[in-house]
Amino acid sequence: MSAVAFSLYIIDDEQSIRSSVVAGLKKMYLIRAFSCAEDALGEITQDRPDLVLLDIGLPGMSGLSALQEIKKLHPDALVIMITAFDGIDTVIAAMKAGAYDYVVKPLQLDTLRVSIGNALESIRMRKEIQALQEQFLRENVPCFIGESNVIQDVMDFVEKVARSADTPILILGQTGTGKELIAKAIHYKSPNFGGPFIAINCAAIPKELIESELFGYEKGAFSGAMPGGKKGLIEEAAEGTLFLDEIGDLSPGAQAKLLRFLQDGEYYRVGSSQKLTVKTRVVSATNRDLEKMISQEQFREDLYYRLAVIKVSLPALDQRRDDILPIARYFLAEFTARHGRRFTGIAPDAEQFLLGCTYKGNVRELRNMIERGVLVGAGPLLQLADLGMQPGSSQPVQQKEMETASPLVLPDEGVDLEALEEEYIRQAFHKAGGNEMKAAQLLGMTYYAYRYKRKKLKDLA
Repeated sequence: MSAVAFSLYIIDDEQSIRSSVVAGLKKMYLIRAFSCAEDALGEITQDRPDLVLLDIGLPGMSGLSALQEIKKLHPDALVIMITAFDGIDTVIAAMKAGAYDYVVKPLQLDTLRVSIGNALESIRMRKEIQALQEQFLRENVPCFIGESNVIQDVMDFVEKVARSADTPILILGQTGTGKELIAKAIHYKSPNFGGPFIAINCAAIPKELIESELFGYEKGAFSGAMPGGKKGLIEEAAEGTLFLDEIGDLSPGAQAKLLRFLQDGEYYRVGSSQKLTVKTRVVSATNRDLEKMISQEQFREDLYYRLAVIKVSLPALDQRRDDILPIARYFLAEFTARHGRRFTGIAPDAEQFLLGCTYKGNVRELRNMIERGVLVGAGPLLQLADLGMQPGSSQPVQQKEMETASPLVLPDEGVDLEALEEEYIRQAFHKAGGNEMKAAQLLGMTYYAYRYKRKKLKDLA
């Protein structure tokens, strides 16, 4: 990462002090000098310095009054007060008003450099973290793309709730709206940014195994357990974020243990009596109606209220139609680069088609449509036919073909059903990029059923 350039203001009515500070620091920082607070305050909202060296004994507006105004206009700026007297009352007043530190006249540049260096180190770390967070959001959260009021409201809310390190958050939304992406955005915007992000799909793991996956187990805890035991995902997520997708599919036993963990930060591995504690933020998500499940006694009400301290509701893509084309262009650029194609834009009739679609699969469905178009199209513009459409048609060609096609007919010579199954297992494995959970979903199978069948194959190359 390139070095961060810091900007400083020096506000002092003594020309000799301003000159010495500028001469001593100009090679290290971008520095501007002001003889009064009023002039500096007129610039600060536009220029936004990282640090302000502020004389307490200014003519006109006093240094303490200027400090309060600086904190209103630019809360992130750090302020070091310059005082001619080491009076405790003045120092206390400045610190209460938000000053980072103070130095006493006559100024010693070596002492001043140390104070500035300490202050700017905290700013440097904050800027680097913000840069990484913003890069992640740009590259990995396309559901945030757009200018519609509804998504801007979500973005602003996520920005606020992510500031806590451990407050549980429940994400609600239809399939394909990007719930896991929002969970990652919360993680990367939070104080836990440097820790791990651990995700688990509660619906993809058999109910009898979910507890051992979440909380871990000891040696010999059950038949088939690893000889040395195993850490749980909660432990893996220490000082980070644990994302529980499809939380509505959690077993009753796991619900009870998760509730205790959320209440006390304590849990036990399966087969152990030793109490463990871990600090992590739990973010959960579901497309199910948990309140209805509570009324049907399928989900614990007390757990629901612990998980939903903060709720983030994601809008369906059909509720934010102004964002369809910006998201489509984002995916076009992504897949053009990934697959080495030469697309530069989307043809007008293709754009109109995308705007007129109903997206039951939300952002995920739009993503799949654009990827298909990039793979089959010739470019440089993504055409209507690339999206599986014919001019004047209102539905994809493949869908029309499926609706009019004859049902499958068994040939007179029969088929090798086992060979067909093996071939589909191979194709699903490769289409999912080696991800067995995704491959199982493509085939409409459980993860463990897929693994059982795949293991019977000698080779998947």
